Amino acid sequence: MADPVEHQHQQHQQHQLQQQRRRGWRIQGGQYLGEISALCFLHLPPPSPLPLLLAGSGSQVSLFDLASGAMVRTFYVFRGIRVHGIVLGGADFPGGSSSSSSTLDYVIAVYGERRVKLFRLSVRLGRGAGEGSGTVLSADLELVSAAPRLSHWVMDVRFLKENGTSEDELQRCLTVAIGCSDNSIRLWDVDKCSFVLAVSSPERCLLYSMRLWGDNLQDLQVASGTIYNEILIWKVVPNHDAPSSNELTEEGLTNSCAGNSLLHECLRYEAYHICRLVGHEGSIFRIAWSSDGSKLVSVSDDRSARIWEVHCKLQYSEDAGEVGLLFGHSARVWDCYISDNLIVTAGEDCSCRVWGLDGQQHDVIKEHIGRGIWRCLYDPWSSLLVTGGFDSAIKVHKLDASLAEASAEQSNIKDLSDGTELFTTHLPNSSGHSGHMDSKSEYVRCLSFSCEDVMYIATNHGYLYHAKLCNDGDLRWTELAQVSNEVQVICMELLPSNPYDPRIDADDWVAVGDGKGWTTVVRVVKNSDSPKVSTSFSWAAEMDRQLLGIHWCKSLGHRFIFTADPRGALKLWRFFEVSQSSSLYPENSPQISLIAEFKSDLGARIMCLDVAFESELLICGDLRGNLVLFPLLKDLLLDTFVVSAAKISPVNHFKGAHGISAVSSISVAHMSFNHIELRSTGADGCICYMEYDKGLQSLNFVGMKQVKELSMIESVSTENESTGYRTSGSYASGFASTDFIIWNLVTEAKVLQVSCGGWRRPHSYYLGDVPEMKNCFAYVKDDIIYIRRHWIKDSKDKILPQNLRLQFHGREVHSLCFVTGDFQLRKNKQSSWIVTGCEDGTVRLTRYTQCTDNWSSSKLLGEHVGGSAVRSICCVSNIHTTSSGTSVSDVKGIENLPKDVKGTLMEDECNPSLLISVGAKRVLTSWLLRRRKQDGKEDDVTDLQEAENSSLPSSAGSSTFSFQWLSTDMPVKYSVPSKKPGSIKKLIGVSDTNVRCKSLLPDSEALQSKVSAVDKNEDDWRYLAVTAFLVRHSGSRLIVCFIIVACSDATLAIRALVLPYRLWFDVALMVPLSSPVLSLQHVIIRRCQLPDENVQIGNVYVVISGATDGSIAFWDLTESVEAFMRRLSNIHLEKFMDFQKRPRTGRGSQGGRWWRSLSKIACKEQPINDPVTAKAIKELNRKLTGGVACGSSSSMLDASPELDSNAANSSFEIIEVNPFHVLNGVHQSGVNCLHVCETKQGQSSDGRFLYQLVSGGDDQALHLLKFEVLVQPPVQVPDVPNSDIRNSILVEEFLLDEQNQKTKCTIEFISQEKIASAHNSAVKGVWTDGTWVFSTGLDQRVRCWISKERGTPTELAHFIISVPEPEALDARSICWDQYQIAVAGRGMQMIEFHVPSSEIR
Repeated sequence: MADPVEHQHQQHQQHQLQQQRRRGWRIQGGQYLGEISALCFLHLPPPSPLPLLLAGSGSQVSLFDLASGAMVRTFYVFRGIRVHGIVLGGADFPGGSSSSSSTLDYVIAVYGERRVKLFRLSVRLGRGAGEGSGTVLSADLELVSAAPRLSHWVMDVRFLKENGTSEDELQRCLTVAIGCSDNSIRLWDVDKCSFVLAVSSPERCLLYSMRLWGDNLQDLQVASGTIYNEILIWKVVPNHDAPSSNELTEEGLTNSCAGNSLLHECLRYEAYHICRLVGHEGSIFRIAWSSDGSKLVSVSDDRSARIWEVHCKLQYSEDAGEVGLLFGHSARVWDCYISDNLIVTAGEDCSCRVWGLDGQQHDVIKEHIGRGIWRCLYDPWSSLLVTGGFDSAIKVHKLDASLAEASAEQSNIKDLSDGTELFTTHLPNSSGHSGHMDSKSEYVRCLSFSCEDVMYIATNHGYLYHAKLCNDGDLRWTELAQVSNEVQVICMELLPSNPYDPRIDADDWVAVGDGKGWTTVVRVVKNSDSPKVSTSFSWAAEMDRQLLGIHWCKSLGHRFIFTADPRGALKLWRFFEVSQSSSLYPENSPQISLIAEFKSDLGARIMCLDVAFESELLICGDLRGNLVLFPLLKDLLLDTFVVSAAKISPVNHFKGAHGISAVSSISVAHMSFNHIELRSTGADGCICYMEYDKGLQSLNFVGMKQVKELSMIESVSTENESTGYRTSGSYASGFASTDFIIWNLVTEAKVLQVSCGGWRRPHSYYLGDVPEMKNCFAYVKDDIIYIRRHWIKDSKDKILPQNLRLQFHGREVHSLCFVTGDFQLRKNKQSSWIVTGCEDGTVRLTRYTQCTDNWSSSKLLGEHVGGSAVRSICCVSNIHTTSSGTSVSDVKGIENLPKDVKGTLMEDECNPSLLISVGAKRVLTSWLLRRRKQDGKEDDVTDLQEAENSSLPSSAGSSTFSFQWLSTDMPVKYSVPSKKPGSIKKLIGVSDTNVRCKSLLPDSEALQSKVSAVDKNEDDWRYLAVTAFLVRHSGSRLIVCFIIVACSDATLAIRALVLPYRLWFDVALMVPLSSPVLSLQHVIIRRCQLPDENVQIGNVYVVISGATDGSIAFWDLTESVEAFMRRLSNIHLEKFMDFQKRPRTGRGSQGGRWWRSLSKIACKEQPINDPVTAKAIKELNRKLTGGVACGSSSSMLDASPELDSNAANSSFEIIEVNPFHVLNGVHQSGVNCLHVCETKQGQSSDGRFLYQLVSGGDDQALHLLKFEVLVQPPVQVPDVPNSDIRNSILVEEFLLDEQNQKTKCTIEFISQEKIASAHNSAVKGVWTDGTWVFSTGLDQRVRCWISKERGTPTELAHFIISVPEPEALDARSICWDQYQIAVAGRGMQMIEFHVPSSEIR
């Protein structure tokens, strides 16, 4: 039954595989991490509740078990062709069997582009623990047949069943109808592997979509979405006047229809036009038929979905037309589905919307990122909705609750089908109230859940109520106390009992504050059926109208309570129980005592707090987004007698942690021997992570997660938080506009959404150990209390929603690199970590596990400012040492550093591994590799927080490895544009004629705006490429990261990031070229030692660039680097350091809508009045521009724009670094990629270094250049004559430190080889280690070349990848005979290449 051509192709593949094994090499592809292009359910025999799911991505099809949420297996079905659709033909379910396992056979058709293949999928099930449940043990996919190649793209496939029955399901799927993009259908006889019928519509036009309906040829209906925004409905009908089917020979049609019962008596068929549906104003992307074929839904480029009613009769239908318009998407709509009672649409706005057949929208699911949701699928039997997007994620939801809730009528209680209960109630005293509320009406001021069935409610009349939610739908009210008769209740705080910890009493403690400043504490005993007040007392905590907040702290218990006023002051009160106070005090002594007062220097109201008892630290968050830390000694808490309250000042603070938005919650997320990790949430929609060093008392920013689905996050909870086990936050609770949302941070899925009117209304929520199954929410609207409770105990149902597949970038990936610098990473051979930069500005760290052939986790590190696209990424780990002008002033200065700086230096920044990312808007961001130490021991890098898609930096009990944001450099909105060739002018500074390599003006936007009155239009320049290296003085801890960036305006610049100060400097300007540079690489050449002295000369720093005109240039940066290091070693940079910064991304970092303008006004109106600071800044500028104009700190100049005006009048000439050699015409067009490495021969005996440079361009060519570098010691030797300047070039002559001797560096080009047609399209990525060369291009091939000492490299193997439009390639040598090759573009894929031992020898 198989296609002979396909059979020959399989034999050829097997022959190639055998040859590979004989030769010893093999190349294989891993799972494609990219867009989801097809979805299909596979139903299991009853009583299995959940089906299986087939998902197409790239050239692969993956099988998922929805019951376990695990991926069973991935199959390759095409080579370089994307799967467009999967259609189920039928299934064979075995009869009753007593065996422990059973096998199910499914017949599926997979199509893509011009190909259609038929497969048999065999799934073996094992008996599960539950009745009738089964576990998928294994799955196999067998090719049955492949249709002949078509001349037009396949739009849809439909199985046409025979009327008879057969024991084999395959025998009932012998004929397949194939719809093509030329508005025609083909009938494919699977048995003969040929087409037996071809029918074209009278309307011959190109299509965007087509959908077939019908189980046989007589009922087959075709809906075609044309390029003219119309839908054509037509059928295939017999026509006795048309030529017979045995006369048709087009595209492989057979000359006889014998043996196919569907073509009765070889009748002649034609297309019959039924109707034309007009209404869409854009291209029609998808069409879906209803189950009975009477309705269809179409989605379009015009952002709408339309419902059509069609009567497919054998005559032209004029009554067919539009019956509903669904408009709600804000972008193009990609997919749709229609069932008997609902419609589902998915669009480019990343939303999936559920509609009724009447056009009413029931639900909106928005959990994908990037370019939207490509596929949606609904199963009416299990009520599961599955969505797949461009971000590689597959989300599974259950729709019953949302649909039932949307149609439920308002009543006292509604029990939904998924166990959700809806309550509505009034206050006891207002149950008889009618009409509008007035000033004397009683209403709710505060409410709070104690557990899933108990609430405490405080009213404006001063009453405190206990409300019990009964199972019969009623609420039992108990009046506990009237805390105030005259003034309203302002605030309420609840310290509930912990049902998971038997050591804690089962009583609830409630604290209420009123407008007079009085605080009332009530102890409620819950052991009996009727709650009783055990203890109640009041005291004046603040003055009139000054009590705005009351705070309990779980770690301190109920005996300690905090009160807050509007000016940032806190008071700590200690409560003595009656039994204690009677023995310690006279009879009339108070039961409450003030033991401490805390006063914030920032003057903003404290909104939340937490206490690290063992670390003796009080952490507070205020109304203006700041975090304040106070010492809280144990002796103060344990001291029984307090004469007077202690006045405590803050020990540290972090200003603007959440911009200018209020901090809503703060907690201790993790504690180690010397560090405390803090987690805070705010009204900016961000979760921030800070690290506090207990020894140095420093507070540093370490990470941030922006939950874009929430505009305000109230708290972050974990699944096991109730049991006392703390992990990284798993669930974020907060608001988006008027909706309350619970968001799963791990699966990036929405758990709950309730429309309540916004966070300003009184509300409360309570989450159980599994929030998907246990959650409660209550809010107040007018005089009605609405309660929604979903509490299912001991349920065996699958927790939904869930994410079946790893979420990746939602847009195109432009750059990637392996993380290979860390020692722990090099030890781990089973896992690889890859950093990727995306079009939407996000940077991700993704882990690939070799043993499972799978992408195991992906973490979002952060994003560039304003979401500017990331164009290039490089990882820097090796530190190069220079001895020129060695000074210990920086070492001594480190001992006097501020505690914030010193604490960070002592950890990761002593031996840093950096990640540098650049992109649009000239954004340059640096990231620091974090290695966590627990209990004084270094963790092995063995795990990357599995299944984590956010920048949650740590997890209790597990090792952590991640990159934290370090610093960002970018021009301000009104900055001086880059200088073009011929326009370099004399700017600020003093010239130095003794220095060959030179540097730019200080990076001062304020000074630039004074010097030149430029056009204040924001430029659109972007960084296109980056390379970087680390340098430090020998014996010094001061490290400088030199970063070379190429801008789209054809300029190159050298930037310097000084660690640990995080200060940015301009080092030098490389002479602008005639064309922009697309790729950069660097070479660090070790200089030899003096023959008679043990003195290290240093390094030679060479940068290689490839431009859009096909040229490759070589630049020498040695003197620029060393001159900068000499000047830097004599400056005390710690005076200008502002270490407390967070990324300028997210709503909070921008400080709200007016942050930018407020900062500019503040800078203009607040000049520097401190003479010491002003003098220090002038001294720094003078030193940096005196000998080498190295630039000034961006952060320093931003904070102090009012510098000496005389500085603007002085001038110096910017001297540029020129390329010492340019290879013109290497490529006929742009040099897209470069890679250089030192060959395995390494350094020769005479001090020569051999390097190999590989480049790829738009001309489809690869170019290999081998060159040799000789660094001659500074001795009197005659110059080596250079007879051929093309092959041997004198690079530089420079002065050795403290010795007036010259050292000569010579580069000799040995050989140049060019492969003219290495790829069939532009080459986008190359990598080499001196022996092997790997390349990829737009032809979706990864090619492996072996480089020989002489002659052109030879291609040894190639692999067709699933990544469309690949943009970048990087490789990693796992061991001596195995390589991993990562390719990224529209997705990412890993290729494993095993090298033959013969080739290695």
